[in-house]
Amino acid sequence: MSHTLQSHIAGRWIGSHAATALRSAINGQTVAHTHAEAIDFAEAVHHARHVGLPNLLALDFQQRAERLKAMAKFLNEHKEQLYAVSAHTGATRADSWIDIEGGSGTLFAYAGVGANELPSGNLVHEGPALALGKTNQFAGTHILVPRGGVAVHINAFNFPVWGLLEKFAPSFLAGMPCIAKPATATSYLTEAAVRLLLSSGLVPEGALQLVIGSTGDLLDQLNGQDVVTFTGSADTAALLRVHPNIVRHSIPFNAEADSLNCAILAPECTPDTAEFALFVKEVAREMTVKAGQKCTAIRRAIVPRQHLDAVAQALRARLAKVVVGDPAVEGVTMGALASHAQLADVNACVAQLRHNHNAELVCGGEGAVPLGAGTAHGAFFAPTLLLCNDPMHNHAVHEIEAFGPVSTLMAYEGLDEAIALAAKGQGSLVASLVTRDPQVAARAIPQLAMLHGRLHILDAQAAPESTGHGSPLPLLKHGGPGRAGGGEELGGLRAVTHYLQRAAVQGSPAMLTAVTGEFVRGAPPLDTGVHPFRRHFEELQIGESLLTHRRTVGEADLVNFGGISGDYFYMHFDEEAAKASPFGARIAHGYFVLSAAAGLFVSPAPGPVLANYGLDTLRFVKPVLIGDTIQARLTCKRKIDKAKKDAKGQGQGVVAWDVEVRNQRGELVASYDILTLVAKKG
Repeated sequence: MSHTLQSHIAGRWIGSHAATALRSAINGQTVAHTHAEAIDFAEAVHHARHVGLPNLLALDFQQRAERLKAMAKFLNEHKEQLYAVSAHTGATRADSWIDIEGGSGTLFAYAGVGANELPSGNLVHEGPALALGKTNQFAGTHILVPRGGVAVHINAFNFPVWGLLEKFAPSFLAGMPCIAKPATATSYLTEAAVRLLLSSGLVPEGALQLVIGSTGDLLDQLNGQDVVTFTGSADTAALLRVHPNIVRHSIPFNAEADSLNCAILAPECTPDTAEFALFVKEVAREMTVKAGQKCTAIRRAIVPRQHLDAVAQALRARLAKVVVGDPAVEGVTMGALASHAQLADVNACVAQLRHNHNAELVCGGEGAVPLGAGTAHGAFFAPTLLLCNDPMHNHAVHEIEAFGPVSTLMAYEGLDEAIALAAKGQGSLVASLVTRDPQVAARAIPQLAMLHGRLHILDAQAAPESTGHGSPLPLLKHGGPGRAGGGEELGGLRAVTHYLQRAAVQGSPAMLTAVTGEFVRGAPPLDTGVHPFRRHFEELQIGESLLTHRRTVGEADLVNFGGISGDYFYMHFDEEAAKASPFGARIAHGYFVLSAAAGLFVSPAPGPVLANYGLDTLRFVKPVLIGDTIQARLTCKRKIDKAKKDAKGQGQGVVAWDVEVRNQRGELVASYDILTLVAKKG
């Protein structure tokens, strides 16, 4: 029995009167209705600003990362509820896995980004700080802070869960409440996901609102602190981009639009090679996964003219094995398009592509005969392969996208022509290059990169672990230039920074230290009289410092370190060669300087410092000669409370220490950060 979907606005569910019927893609029966009630979008934005924003900023980056991780676990525990609803979208179990568990996986990924790459608090120091004066009394740096606005996410129909979560995760981590508007056709699945999330108790009030149906005057309620993101058609993206209020307030607008992505088979990949088979497999997979309804799907398969018949024959044979029908029926390998409107659109686009022989039919095109009861009323479409013999002069195949299980074969003469054909798409989200030759990749990829957001190089070595042409990954950029929208999503920390405001800050090192919460050289060091390594995480203060005793480097140090390390590089041991070098004398090993500095500043007895797990920003600035005297300064630079405990229940945090090693003339010889795990008291 169908039900009326509801919007979640200002802390309550709205909608009891049915409006538009949403039909099952499998059998055409009504699954749900949108609601007829109008939404007060001024109220929704006010709620996000005055309830959602304060609630989010009451948490810091680390705490919001923990919430994302808990949300991901919660969704995984209740995922079968979503799989049951997803069946109505025409998706197979494998298709739904991409959407549902791909969505929760994205939450996990951004939880990791927050935990590993963001500080405690709600300010990111995007250093390094730069001295702006001769004596370092005036410096400058950059900070990132929450924008203090609202994120409006307008999503496409093809990934109702992942589309929601891949935008929600980075905006939530950045401390920005969001108003999500899914495409109406599959909004019943997005509503189910939002209900689950809100029922978990993990989403702060006002941090996530849901719009079912039209956006009305939502965009008119926004200002320059807000952000709008869009996924969908290039035409709709173009309309939204010039919305008067978006233009008036210079509201950041990020678009990820459908594009005519391509895959190129390199000339050396003959039919007897593994790469030829990989190309055929990849094209067929991208045509049939989600019934080809992916913004990253391969729409143009660009192949050497001498291999055109072989590729066409291999693809025809592979596609003939695809079984279309209700995914609940055993043996079905491809489901339906997401809606009957989508079915009509794909039919129309294929007719346009075939008009006046722009492309001829290789297989499919006559409509699917799906398996399963009631499927005659579903939105099924057969995998359809077209062929364009003269793609350099037939513009339609580079302009019309059938957003379904449809791809067009295109022949090329020479690699340069293949690259030119790829460029005719006028900007794409992704291009694949299938090649056996690294030199082909080195030649083609820089040219393809000009018009593609992601480049997937496939060969026999990469194939066992490759995630495929059409899989955006949370830690890699998703987006592309031109027709693809010109925007960027995902990309790990990059996506979070899209929702933060960057500002340059100038002042004395002491002031910058206070603002950033991170020690800036030139600020007065803090001497507590206690060795910093003897203090627990909570006790340590930013700027707490130790100036060590001195050590003179002798001949024996170089000999002993060379014997222990096996490093007998001539600059350390060959007197005559060293004299002829720019240094004019033998120098100490750089890693000896590090080791000697550690010997100067460590406190050897057991204490709160548990482990040293890395060095950052290491630079050897000047050489240390035999007879030089070195001294180190260790300063607490940055603290990150990861809210973690060890097996015994003792809390831990991460401390970054600024280390300066100077010689007897006060010259900096080595500079670096040490990362340590430090125990808490309780």
